[in-house]
Amino acid sequence: MINDTYIRAAKGWRDYELMDASDGERLERWGEFYLIRPDPQIIWRTEKQNSKWTDADAVYHRSDRGGGEWEMRKKLPQSWTANWLDTVRLSVTPTAFKHTGVFPEQAANWEIYMETIKRADSPVKVLNLFGYTGGASIACLKAGAEVCHVDASKGMVRQAKLNAALSSVDDMPIRYIVEDCRKFAARELRRGAEYDGIIMDPPSYGRGPSNEVWKMEDDMFDLVKTCEGILSERPVFFAVNSYTAGLAPSVMGYMLAMVLGNRAGIVRSGEIGLPVSDTGLVMPAGSTAFFFSENIADKGENGGNS
Repeated sequence: MINDTYIRAAKGWRDYELMDASDGERLERWGEFYLIRPDPQIIWRTEKQNSKWTDADAVYHRSDRGGGEWEMRKKLPQSWTANWLDTVRLSVTPTAFKHTGVFPEQAANWEIYMETIKRADSPVKVLNLFGYTGGASIACLKAGAEVCHVDASKGMVRQAKLNAALSSVDDMPIRYIVEDCRKFAARELRRGAEYDGIIMDPPSYGRGPSNEVWKMEDDMFDLVKTCEGILSERPVFFAVNSYTAGLAPSVMGYMLAMVLGNRAGIVRSGEIGLPVSDTGLVMPAGSTAFFFSENIADKGENGGNS
């Protein structure tokens, strides 16, 4: 078992750009619209020279009491689309929780999912837990996989179906499940179900449809262990991502290596991030760890690292 560290920047966005980052805020272009959103990781205070800092279409302000609200400086549509590599089209919808329904840094992982699935020498069945609005599911479908998309939020699954239609994959082999991911995985284990690829991108804290409490630090390891039991005999990959819990990439990689240590393969962990146009730097935006089975890793340089 090999465990090393790397960093990858999301590439290929047609309709997204992180223009600048300073003093706790991101300046972003989403298609033709410019948004300013808070980001607690941006602790540096560089001069905000880009004119869009003062001419953005909308700014999200956090409240001292939690949450926050959008200041709409210009009229925005309720939603619009963002295009990645002319492959994934997603609806952009600013929400009351500052999010837009899209995590653009995840494109760095979508690229790996697609490349790895295409290298497989047999059909690939992927389980996407905490599937959110479906970017990873769409990428896997585009690469030729069959997908099971699971999320506890009925609204997020509805949005994922919309995005599948926008990306012209709604007639491809995908099923959507609204359920607590731990309950679904445990039931699949009892049924003897198997998946060749597993994706997990959980929040640090959340609640399931029956008010089940999810806390990443308490629940992630047990869920990974459950999912090892539904990983096929000849798997393609197992990926876990963390974007809010502050877990180091090495922690994510160590967890996978510990659970999957009896399988022949490679574990790689590292950060994913977003290139910042005005500075040329890459802003960290998550920790990801991959397990690649030995037969898949041998087919690609560095075991899938692009």
